[in-house]
Formats: sequence, C-alpha cells, structure tokens
Amino acid sequence: MNRIQITDDLSFSRIIYGMWRLGDDSDTSPAHVQAKIEACLEQGITTMDQADIYGGYAAEEVLGNAFKTAPALKDQIEIVTKCDIVAPMGRYSDARVKYYDTSRDHIIASVDHSLRLMNIDKIDTLLIHRPDPMMDHQETGAALDEIVASGKVRSVGVSNFKLHDWTLLQSAMKTSLITNQIELSLSAHKGFTNGDVAYLQERNIPIMAWSPLGGGALVSGEGNAELRTAMTKVAQTNDTDIGAVAVAWLLAHPANIMPVMGTNNLNRIKSLSDALNVKMDRQTWFELYTAALGQEVP
Repeated sequence: MNRIQITDDLSFSRIIYGMWRLGDDSDTSPAHVQAKIEACLEQGITTMDQADIYGGYAAEEVLGNAFKTAPALKDQIEIVTKCDIVAPMGRYSDARVKYYDTSRDHIIASVDHSLRLMNIDKIDTLLIHRPDPMMDHQETGAALDEIVASGKVRSVGVSNFKLHDWTLLQSAMKTSLITNQIELSLSAHKGFTNGDVAYLQERNIPIMAWSPLGGGALVSGEGNAELRTAMTKVAQTNDTDIGAVAVAWLLAHPANIMPVMGTNNLNRIKSLSDALNVKMDRQTWFELYTAALGQEVP
C-alpha cells in the first residue's frame, strides 16, 4: 500500500482504520482488538484513527488494553486522536450541556488522558475535533505548539474545519497544521465544489475523509438507486463489491484523500485494501458522480 507523507518524518497509510466503533463491539477484548490491528497491518494499513469521545470516552482505553497485551503493535502503527468535544458522559458526565473546549487546560488534560488510556508515550497526530465558536485562537494555537514542543505529540491538525477556521488557528501557530479530517463520500460530495477540498489541495495538505461509505448507506441498499446501479456496474467489472468502489472513487482524486474506514467486522477489515485494485478512470469517476448528483454535470 502506498503512503502519504504527512511531515518530513511521518507518513500515513493511504487507507486509515477508524476506531470510532471500537468500544461498541460485542467483543472488546485485547485479543480481538489485536486481531483487527493485525488484519490491517497485513494489508499495509498502519494508521489508526481515534478520538477521546469515541465510545463515550472509552474507545482509547479499549485500544490501550490491547497494547498492554501486545506492546509490539505500538511500534508498527501511527495513532491519530482528537479532542475538544465535551459531552455529558463518561469522565464528563457532570457536564450540563455538550460543548467544545479548545482552552489550553483542556487540550493539555486531553492529551494526558489519551496517552494514559492508550498506554502510549506519544501521539502521532492530534486533531481539534470540531471548530469551536468560542475559540481563543491565540490560546489554542499556543497550546498546540506547546504539546508538540513537549514531545507528547508529533504533529497537529484539525477536523471539520472550513478555510476561515483553518487560517484563524494557523495564524496563531508556529507549528504547521498537517491535515483536516472532513466528511467526503459519494453521498457527501459537496466538499469537491464548495472549497473544502480545494483549499487543502492548494496548500498540498493531505485530507482525511470520514464516513467514506456515507455512514453505511452507500452499501446498505438505502437511498439513491441510480447511484447503487452505477456502483454495482463498476464493482462487477472489477470483481469486487460496491464498498470498494465507493472508496476507490475517493482514492482516484488527486488531492491525496485518505479514507477513514470504520468497521468492527473482521472479514470486512481484511478486505479494506480491495479498493486499491479498482480501476477508476476519469469517465468512470464522473459516471458515479453524475449518479450521485442525480443529474448531468452543468
């Protein structure tokens, strides 16, 4: 599997394994989590995507328990995690309302929680999970610079940011933001025309794409029948399934998109790299895009 260079000394696998459902699995044992990671590694998928809030603030610890049992795994993967969402559950059960916190104190505390829960010494990339309308960009930017300088975090980025959010935060930082994780798929394709992809592509910033299967709707038979027919045709031509086609559509774009694939099914994990074998020329890409739009491009 080819890799995307993130910084001078850090690269991610082209496909990323998303762990947002890790704590929701019926089996959260260290052995089962280890099996998922090893299935990824066998395909060259080395980058794991976490967040403090996943599983009600429990998913990071599920991963950490696996590392306690199989510590050698830590040297074979890159860990991305996120912070700033505070919801009334888990360690924040006393919160009166769901809110965002990009204060220095919260960021520092979140990093320390993540390191402890995942049983690791360093986070490869920390993302600010959601734009905070109360963000003091000077304080947040300085805090992100601080955690990189401390050695606890190798690099920092954001998630779900618009261009104005990105430039505001970056203006107060010495460290360069290295990625934005945004929603992109055949069912959430507006990012290709509303500037979300363009500003990152212009800056040569690799993009992490969450929910590349549209929350499962693209493969479950729901929604756009015309799109499903078009995807099925491509899948049959390539002797694969429509999930691989949906991911290949993102991989074909020149903006270095890294789909974040979240599943607890071990067989599906073992086939995540099938998307790399799908032939996706320009006309095929537009056939799928046209079906997703429901009309011919202007």
